[in-house]
Amino acid sequence: MPDESHWVGTWTTAPAPAETGAFTNQTLRMTMRASLGGNQVRVRISNAYGQRPLDIGAVHIARREGSAAIVAGTDRELTFGGAKQATIAAGAVLFSDPVALDLPPLADLAVSLYLPDEILNNFQITGRYARQTNYISPPGDFTAAQVMPIATLTSDWFFVCGVDVLASTDTGGIVTLGDSLTDGNISTMDGFCRWPDQLARRLTARPRGRPMAVMNQGLGGNRILFDIRGDSGLRRFDRDVLSQPGVTHVIVMLGTNDLRNRWKKPEEEPTAAQMIAGLKQMAVRAHSRGIKIIGATLTPFGNETYMANAWNPQREEVRVAVNNWIRDGGAFNAVADFDQALRDPEIPTQMLSRYDCGDGLHPSDLGYTRMGDAIDLAWFE
Repeated sequence: MPDESHWVGTWTTAPAPAETGAFTNQTLRMTMRASLGGNQVRVRISNAYGQRPLDIGAVHIARREGSAAIVAGTDRELTFGGAKQATIAAGAVLFSDPVALDLPPLADLAVSLYLPDEILNNFQITGRYARQTNYISPPGDFTAAQVMPIATLTSDWFFVCGVDVLASTDTGGIVTLGDSLTDGNISTMDGFCRWPDQLARRLTARPRGRPMAVMNQGLGGNRILFDIRGDSGLRRFDRDVLSQPGVTHVIVMLGTNDLRNRWKKPEEEPTAAQMIAGLKQMAVRAHSRGIKIIGATLTPFGNETYMANAWNPQREEVRVAVNNWIRDGGAFNAVADFDQALRDPEIPTQMLSRYDCGDGLHPSDLGYTRMGDAIDLAWFE
């Protein structure tokens, strides 16, 4: 690798224990969109939650044409230390060797992964709900097929956790650490309507400026302080932020699920001081690595219907106190005021109706776009 270049994550997803999935001698073709372009790529595959080694029979990457089809002439077979097959230890991540592939910014990709063995969910499978349509083949290795045969569809990503590009050393990377509101839950399927998607589009469209990648590490249900659907924000911060290739900035939007306490555990009902202490630790850990950290305020959910009784006046007091600290506490390099961007000025405990998907908790596609537009691109220069 030339001295004037380094690896940057152009697409990521946060590993978590999959809630679905079982495979036997099948190919998974997973789709994603790059944020940053390049002409050398590599893929990362995670067995983070596996309870035994994971055998990989073959992996290919290509530009995606549509559905389970790839663009002719773009298919690249990946190797691992020169070998076409690999085994990933339980709990580990595997980086492929780099391959040449002309990848424009915002290009659609397909990563095809052949799993030769029987893998049941008690394995434990590493995967994530994607808001993307992904494809599972009938038995066989179809990683090189231009149009892969489809046995079933899935809305999860399995095992693949990152795609990196080789970029100039002035290129930066933004990690967005959050919960379902960063993950883009309830947004249009295959619409790339998440707020990190909108941020990537804005960064690409500007006529000049530092090249920046966007790595979405949103995880539905995630909390600052306590584990659920994978590790808490504090536990996964090193893996999902500090270890991401090329990261220079992180935007943290966590705390809504701490407040909602949807698992109704009294011992997990946080105070504002506890949430603030957790966010302070993230700021300290980011700054210790020379990474700039942007705090995002928590959006209102006073009329939530997604879960009954999630909101109450006491939790609202905590949300307001945490937001005030995010704005004025001085721990962050900048503040993305998503609360101000989405709230109803007449009823500040609720989202403005046009930004609400209808459940009082998750934004609509327009709301997610509004969040992506609320970020000052000058922070990344």
